[in-house]
Amino acid sequence: MSSDNFFAHESAVIDDDCVIGKDSKIWHFSHIMSNCKIGNNCNIGQNVVVSPKVVLGNNVKVQNNVSIYTGVICEDDVFLGPSMVFTNIVNPRSAIIRRDSYQKTLVKKGASVGANATIICGNTLGKFCLIGAGAVVTKEVPDYALIVGNPGKQIGWVGEYGHRLEFNEKNYALCPESGQEYELKDDIVERLK
Repeated sequence: MSSDNFFAHESAVIDDDCVIGKDSKIWHFSHIMSNCKIGNNCNIGQNVVVSPKVVLGNNVKVQNNVSIYTGVICEDDVFLGPSMVFTNIVNPRSAIIRRDSYQKTLVKKGASVGANATIICGNTLGKFCLIGAGAVVTKEVPDYALIVGNPGKQIGWVGEYGHRLEFNEKNYALCPESGQEYELKDDIVERLK
């Protein structure tokens, strides 16, 4: 299936009442469920499920085998690595229906989640944070934080290009690739220029 605005592989299932942005691509065996919104220039990999009411901003890249459950909102430029996992209920039980208990998870602009990471619902992943492969995120993640391990622990900071930031004695750091400058003040990182 394709339209004038987006491409969908013939094996993809797209339910009614979805909004799919211009130049987005939906690949093999993926299911886009009703009442979700996918922005412009997104790439939805193979075997992905986007549940009802999910919102994906522009330029979101979803790798293969990811389920994005109701309650998840991803802002622009988010990367979701292969087989990473979102949850939406903290105490699931097969015999108890808890559809009215879905918790929200916000993934802010530019955040990246590595392969096989798990994001426990109800948390916010800060802008441009980097969640390492296999990490289990159980709490809020600050902007530009580098998180690894189980449970996830912050081990440093990264810039918008994904490089680790090394702050000097004056709490300034320079991205080695972009030349962007950052400041660390009161345990908060901000990009200066």
